[in-house]
Amino acid sequence: MRVLVACEYSGRVRQAFRGRGHDAWSCDLYEPAEDGGPWHRSGDAARIALEGGWDLMIAHPPCTHLAVSGSRWFKDKRDQQQQALDFVRALMSAPIERIAIENPISVISSKIRKPDQIVHPWMFGHMEQKATCLWLKGLPKLTATNDVKKQMMLLSKNVRERLHYLPPSKNRWKLRSKTFQGIADAMAEQWGGTL
Repeated sequence: MRVLVACEYSGRVRQAFRGRGHDAWSCDLYEPAEDGGPWHRSGDAARIALEGGWDLMIAHPPCTHLAVSGSRWFKDKRDQQQQALDFVRALMSAPIERIAIENPISVISSKIRKPDQIVHPWMFGHMEQKATCLWLKGLPKLTATNDVKKQMMLLSKNVRERLHYLPPSKNRWKLRSKTFQGIADAMAEQWGGTL
């Protein structure tokens, strides 16, 4: 299967699919792949998605102007938010049969449509809480692979919500946006067999 992982700098989802024998490529506008993998393209993800030949696209559009966690600044960035929503619409309407758009709780839900599913890292073996919305086209919902919620809830809130409490830094966005390995593996395992 030919897979495009759009707006991914880490290479984690791409590598999960490549590890299962798929021709998977990541692309990102601003960053080369963090893992240094040769299966990465720099450029506009919406344009790359239009090239054709993709069987599946998993897109992680930047959430800076979309996530409700930054809602107190929405009034000051209406134009940026509109551009971000237009980008999400372009990804959603790409001529690809199977599409997953991934984002935190965001205005995509109110401005475009509600997500098909909300997952957390604890559903896939990580002792962390972080709501991640999935907007799906032609794909089934992900099934939990290793539910550790009971054990995770024994941890303090600042430990289980570690990413939320990260101090400001130039790399904070990278740390917060990296897909958890368990979720990447579930995507590759469950969606990689959809053809």
